[in-house]
Amino acid sequence: MKRQKRDRFQRAFVHGYKAGVSGRSRDDCPSQDVNLREYWMSGWREGRGDQWDGMTGVSGIHRNPMVMT
Repeated sequence: MKRQKRDRFQRAFVHGYKAGVSGRSRDDCPSQDVNLREYWMSGWREGRGDQWDGMTGVSGIHRNPMVMT
């Protein structure tokens, strides 16, 4: 079965979200492209907010962007 190629921007958002939830610094953004960096930072902000709200582990599974898609 072939996998569909995922959107680069969606992948950047998901990776940023995971970085934010795990508490990594926003300086860890791997992309130099302005558009990809914007999506990564957006995901990072949302993940960081979820971490501060205590939505990590099982309590935050409904917020995980990979589960929502």
